[in-house]
Amino acid sequence: MSETARRIEQLKEKKDIVLLAHTYQAAEIQDIADYVGDSYGLSVKATETDASTIVFCGVRFMAETAAILNPHKRVILPEPGAGCPMADMITSEELRELKTDHPDYLVMCYVNSTAEVKALSDICCTSSNALTIVQRIPADKGIIFVPDRYLGSWIRERTGREMILWNGFCPTHYRIAPSLIEQARREYPNATALIHPEARKESRDLCDHVLSTGEMCTFVVESDAAEFIIATESGIIHTLRKKAPHKRFYPIAPDLVICPNMKKGTLESVLAAMEGTGGEVVTVPSDVADKARHALEAMLTMSAPR
Repeated sequence: MSETARRIEQLKEKKDIVLLAHTYQAAEIQDIADYVGDSYGLSVKATETDASTIVFCGVRFMAETAAILNPHKRVILPEPGAGCPMADMITSEELRELKTDHPDYLVMCYVNSTAEVKALSDICCTSSNALTIVQRIPADKGIIFVPDRYLGSWIRERTGREMILWNGFCPTHYRIAPSLIEQARREYPNATALIHPEARKESRDLCDHVLSTGEMCTFVVESDAAEFIIATESGIIHTLRKKAPHKRFYPIAPDLVICPNMKKGTLESVLAAMEGTGGEVVTVPSDVADKARHALEAMLTMSAPR
């Protein structure tokens, strides 16, 4: 363990800090985190922690979500410039206009969205629980789904629901072209191909399973397969190798399918955030947070096992 990592471990205990990290974060950050997971798992952990401070190694919408769910805790984002292009593809004004045009529709927003968009939504979702939630919404209810058109189209394919899809997308997952899947299939003919639902339909159709990052982690442990093609952000490979060290994982174009925002974080920026010399305490205005919390709590309730 490096001196920086040792100092981080000391400060976690001294300052009552819990360190949460997304599976797309750099390996060195995952290794010092108290919990590593996908957006849903991190949302749950944020509500379960007793720590007074949450240091969130991810992007801004994730830290905002933690702050909304934990109004009495400090939430620190080590890299203030770590944003999400998809979240920025819809504004609250655009969603208001869409709601006005379709007043009888329920608004479902992907967690990859700003606090202001969540505040205008009826329910939030992640890629791991979106299908479950839609299946639990009354069948005669139309749905406005924002901002990811690809996750929305995958849900619509699986459920046949009436859904209005916003034209947003994840630039990182968009780079997973069908040609990359075809090439990986040729190189690793015995491997099971897993792809994230944020990817394009023509790429999803070439894979064996469409799974969220959290679902991928569970699947590779439980599967009898020994080799996997992984079509999502390359940071997850470190997570998968730790969970199933005896299996082989082949990332799709690891130098291409990288989220630049997720990769902004370093051990040094995490340490600076804990020491109070860096990072940003993320806050959400109370009127926005109260409304957004309703959508997030509805997500947690509707995705819980029954």
